[in-house]
Amino acid sequence: MPEGREQQQTTAASSKPLALPAPRSAEAGQCLSRLVQMGAQYTALDDKYLGQGCSLLTSVQLSGLASDGANLSVSNLGPVTCEVSQVFSGWARYGVDRAARQILGSPVRTIETMGSYSCRNVAGTGRRSGHATGAAIDVSGFVLEDGRRITVKGGWFGGSAKEQQFLRTVQQSACKRFETVLGPDYNSAHNDHLHVEGVIGTKSYCR
Repeated sequence: MPEGREQQQTTAASSKPLALPAPRSAEAGQCLSRLVQMGAQYTALDDKYLGQGCSLLTSVQLSGLASDGANLSVSNLGPVTCEVSQVFSGWARYGVDRAARQILGSPVRTIETMGSYSCRNVAGTGRRSGHATGAAIDVSGFVLEDGRRITVKGGWFGGSAKEQQFLRTVQQSACKRFETVLGPDYNSAHNDHLHVEGVIGTKSYCR
């Protein structure tokens, strides 16, 4: 093989993300087992160090969640850490679906998102976003079983009284579970979604 060609192939190979075998730690296994118990449907992903402070460790690809008596779908969602997926699954069932039934009179069929993993900084800073490690999800709307679609952009300020109540209820529920929750009241960059990130510890930031 010509020397130049061999060097090109070596360079190309070294530029690829470093993929490690799927996590086998006891902690990771327990998290995946809890997801199963919660009725979540997922695929466990290999660990990847993607460079520039970005990584996907102990992450999963969610394909479905469970409500009290049915399945919930999630749209446009990429890799998410197992721990955040577990919190998201609980929020979807207890914080979102139950609120929809109580306030809007219909269960939720689909949670719409604007994605999860993205190797980028927090806007206007040099600090990596929670998205850079798959620890954050941007939720943009909800489709109900009766066909209604409630979006953060259209419903937060412009929806009916019940739609506004529903969106604020699910945000407050998220604030009890996630470390950081940002919505339209935070700034204009969040006027069309709820940013949910991390797992609540001793304190949380909710706006």
